[in-house]
Amino acid sequence: MKLRIKGNSIRLRVTRSEIVNFGEHGLLVEETEFNNGITFVYALERKAGIDKLEALFQGNRISVFVPERMAKEWTTTDVIGYDNNIDIENGGLLNLLIEKDFVCLENTTEDQEDNFPNPNAVC
Repeated sequence: MKLRIKGNSIRLRVTRSEIVNFGEHGLLVEETEFNNGITFVYALERKAGIDKLEALFQGNRISVFVPERMAKEWTTTDVIGYDNNIDIENGGLLNLLIEKDFVCLENTTEDQEDNFPNPNAVC
């Protein structure tokens, strides 16, 4: 799972095997360790009782929550992803986006073996 943060935008991209894992367990977690002993954690979690993507930042962890209905649809169909804009206390918005990770069309050194086929690669 890849995390991209830019301003008030959080984007998570998941591979094929991660989609299968998320469909079975409802949880994906990644960790980044730093020299000072602090570990930054980001997670994608299935959650009952919600109808849109939600997020929480607590301690050293960002959690993005996916409604159960969306999680089932996302992991069993060709749906690419979902997004939601959340109102935040200062009057701004936090944009959330989860999506399947496609193979890049341009050369890259990144391992893409587990990525989804890019639909734009077919003419």
